[in-house]
Amino acid sequence: MTLADLLGALPPVVPEQPAFPRRLLGAFRRKSITFCTGVTDERTVVYWFQSRSFTIDLRLPDGAATSVTDRQGWVGDTLWDAESQQMSWSVATSYQPRNQWPEPAILRFIGNSVLEFAPSGAYVEDWRQQCFRGPLLGLRLLSLHDEETGRDLPMDGGLIVAGGHVAYAQSRLPRLDAALRNAADLDRALADRLLTAEEIESYEVSVALNGWAIDHSTRTGRIGQQIASGEFALQPDGSILLSRPVGGRTCRLRLAVDIHVPDFTFDRRTQAASPAPDWMEKEKSHLFRHAMIAA
Repeated sequence: MTLADLLGALPPVVPEQPAFPRRLLGAFRRKSITFCTGVTDERTVVYWFQSRSFTIDLRLPDGAATSVTDRQGWVGDTLWDAESQQMSWSVATSYQPRNQWPEPAILRFIGNSVLEFAPSGAYVEDWRQQCFRGPLLGLRLLSLHDEETGRDLPMDGGLIVAGGHVAYAQSRLPRLDAALRNAADLDRALADRLLTAEEIESYEVSVALNGWAIDHSTRTGRIGQQIASGEFALQPDGSILLSRPVGGRTCRLRLAVDIHVPDFTFDRRTQAASPAPDWMEKEKSHLFRHAMIAA
C-alpha cells in the first residue's frame, strides 16, 4: 500500500501524551533566526517536524543549491526537562558527522509562533506552525533487512505526517556513517575524500509541503519525487514494513508507530490575559489593518 493507503488503514494509536506542550506537535517553518550580534537570517530553508517522541529537522542555507557538505538534517529523540521547561534532542545519527546545534531550547509561544531561545543568549529562532487540521502520524525507523543477503542492519530515521505536510528521514548505511564520523574526527576534507558525494547524500531528510511531492531534501535528486516512496505493509505485531531500494539493493525497512491521530487539530493560537482582549477589540481598526496569518 502507498502512504496515503496506510493513513486510511492504520488504526488510531495514541500511547500517551507527549511530555512537552501539545502545541509543539506538527510541522514548523523557521521564519527567522536572530543572533546576539544583531544579524538576522530569513533566507535559510529550515523545517522542524515534531512527533510524540522524536523530531525531524532539515536546514539548507541555499535551498536546492546548497553544496553537498553544507546541508544539515537529522532525526533525534525529543527530550523534555519539566523543571527548566527546556527541550533538547538526543541525536544518534545526522547528515553532518557532528552536532552543530548543541544548546537546548527555551520555548515561548505567541499565536502560531514558537520562539526558541538559546540559553546562552546566542540566538532566537521564530518558528511558524504550518498545520491547521488533519492526520498526525509518526513512524520511527528501527532497522533494515537486506533481501539479497538476508542481513538485518540497524537504521535510524522516521516519517512524520502533519496535516498536509510530510517529513521523511533515513540514515546512511552503518558502514558509511562510521567512515564519515571517523574521518571527520581527523579532518573534514579527509571525510569528503573518503566518501563519494552520493554516499554522503545517502542520509536523506526530505520534506513535502501540501502533498506527496518532495519540495526540499538533502538529496537534491529526490526533489519532485514522491516522499517515502515504496510499498507499506502492516504487520501482526503492529510494526510497519516499507519495501524500497537502499544503496541499489532491495530492502525492507521496519518502522514502529509513535503516534497516529487520524484527525488532529493543531494549536495555532494562544491566550492573552485581561485586559488585552478588550484592548485589541477596541483598537482593531489600527492593530489588524494589515495583519494576516504569517506562515
